[in-house]
Amino acid sequence: MKAIVYEKYGPPDVLQLKEVPTPVPKENEILVKVVAASVNAADWRMMRANPFLVRLYAGLFKPKKISILGADVAGTVEAIGRNVTKFRPGDQVFGDVFASGFGGFAEYKCGKEDEFVLKPSNISFENIAALPLAGMTALHSLRDFGKIAAGHKVLINGASGGVGTFAIQLAKYFGAEVTAVCSTLKKELSKSLGADYIIDYTKEDFTKTGKKYDLIVGVNGYRSLSEYKAALNPKGRYVMAGGGTAQLFQALLLGPFISLTSDRKIVAASSQPNQTDLLLLSELLESGKIKSVIDRRYTLEEVPKAIQYVEQGHASGKVIIQVNV
Repeated sequence: MKAIVYEKYGPPDVLQLKEVPTPVPKENEILVKVVAASVNAADWRMMRANPFLVRLYAGLFKPKKISILGADVAGTVEAIGRNVTKFRPGDQVFGDVFASGFGGFAEYKCGKEDEFVLKPSNISFENIAALPLAGMTALHSLRDFGKIAAGHKVLINGASGGVGTFAIQLAKYFGAEVTAVCSTLKKELSKSLGADYIIDYTKEDFTKTGKKYDLIVGVNGYRSLSEYKAALNPKGRYVMAGGGTAQLFQALLLGPFISLTSDRKIVAASSQPNQTDLLLLSELLESGKIKSVIDRRYTLEEVPKAIQYVEQGHASGKVIIQVNV
């Protein structure tokens, strides 16, 4: 099969299109013929080993645990392991394969059956491929780490990317008042997704407006923890769902201390894929309560270009990889 493979860390040109053996499903796995995948920040971070902690997971000097990137997969079940009970060949499925070593940027991907759920019949492979990792990150950031409740005032910093576009919609689903922080060109998109208020960061600084929030989700856009904390209501929460290396280490190292010494909480979100939440997100997409926003589409051969585009931080919503179409 064809796959985008990388054997060393670095810029997008380390990614090469190669012929590799088609995987064979283990007893609790399914083999999926990939129709569509999508690009996430996790892909370029793994590619560049940024932050350095990536090397502790994937390989210190070169990637050993992972050779094919791509965490979001949508396609058709080609074969099943002998212990698989939930799927049959021919089923249309989608899933988050982060935990099984990525592998979505290939013609076929093997994954555990509990990493996948059935694709709704009224949703395209591309639209469902946009959902898993970004949707799960948004959901867990708001519900599990942010403790969102109806009536909360929520600010989403970095509202126009993959996670941000789902976060706006999910926050509205939970009954919150949503303020989206984005660029001038993305204002209409944020408004169309349900944002109640929009702050154009090129013209206004949300930390200097005097407005306070019950929950701030930081997806992109650097701000110090002290600035986030000052913009929170008493008992408010700042959840880091993405951003740069400096933000990550601040949230991991200083967040717990700030949370212990203040009634405002600083937490770094982590997303654990699970079928229950995949099904919830799928049902919301199927019923029209949320939608996938797709910016661009690339072929499998164009994955390096796609990852470069996402890394630049200008994507509106998700970038899709068309594989077996």
